[in-house]
Amino acid sequence: MEETIAAALRRGRRALQTADPEIAPRESSLLLGYLLGYSEAQILTRDDQRLPAKVARRFEDLIRRRCRGEPAAYLLGRKEFYGRKFLVDDRVLIPRPETEHLVEAVLTMPGLPENLRILDVGTGSGCLAVTLALEIPTARIIATDLSPAALALARGNAQLHGVEDRIHFAAADLLSPLDLSKIHLLVSNPPYVAKEDASTLPRDVRDFEPHLALFAPDNGLALLRRLLEEARGLARGARVLVEIGFGQLAAVKSFGREAGWQVIREIRDYGKIPRTVILARREENENKNEKKEH
Repeated sequence: MEETIAAALRRGRRALQTADPEIAPRESSLLLGYLLGYSEAQILTRDDQRLPAKVARRFEDLIRRRCRGEPAAYLLGRKEFYGRKFLVDDRVLIPRPETEHLVEAVLTMPGLPENLRILDVGTGSGCLAVTLALEIPTARIIATDLSPAALALARGNAQLHGVEDRIHFAAADLLSPLDLSKIHLLVSNPPYVAKEDASTLPRDVRDFEPHLALFAPDNGLALLRRLLEEARGLARGARVLVEIGFGQLAAVKSFGREAGWQVIREIRDYGKIPRTVILARREENENKNEKKEH
């Protein structure tokens, strides 16, 4: 006998909560809605509808995979970022709300040129590059990643949102071997989690998201340091906007000073943790301050 949507949802919620109390019960509705082509609201208003056996079996498989820790975003094949849907799978890090602060920082930056050139380092799903291309139609963007698999997915997202003609995707290890001389803004959400902290991460992050996009040596700071050192070749007046981890602000300020950069703005995330920093060349900022004093 076919079960109803309501019965399937109850069974899914029980299984998820038994497997991990941290999993939101609403994920049962999201997964079943995905299979039926319904929104979360639509599925909750159809609770007495009968489920075809084939759909019930697929739902059971999704619930089983979620109970094993596989992220819901990978099961759904998509994740929302800045109000838009992005394709995601285990080739890329799942976009986080905190990373939207990088977008906001760019959009509120004064004095951006008409021919704005942006470099997105470690693009992953392409959520930053694609969002900035959509929000700033005159911008031209280079998006890089060390992973060819991630770049393939990022291209898919650019095509999905119709901006593939304004984003150049390139395989690169941070900034090598790029020509930085015409770049106005560098944005990056680089790997910044210490490998030693792997055991503290949620299971769905630690066991399923790509470690290449998560972890960095030297307590998570090695790539942030390299990024600021290699950014010396950016055009005069350029800005670096980078996402950082908990407790890394002081180190990033120090790395910046060593490489000739100065943090000119800090943006806290929803947990009040410094998460995004904007850096300018130290001598440019000092000259600006001197002019103000005179």
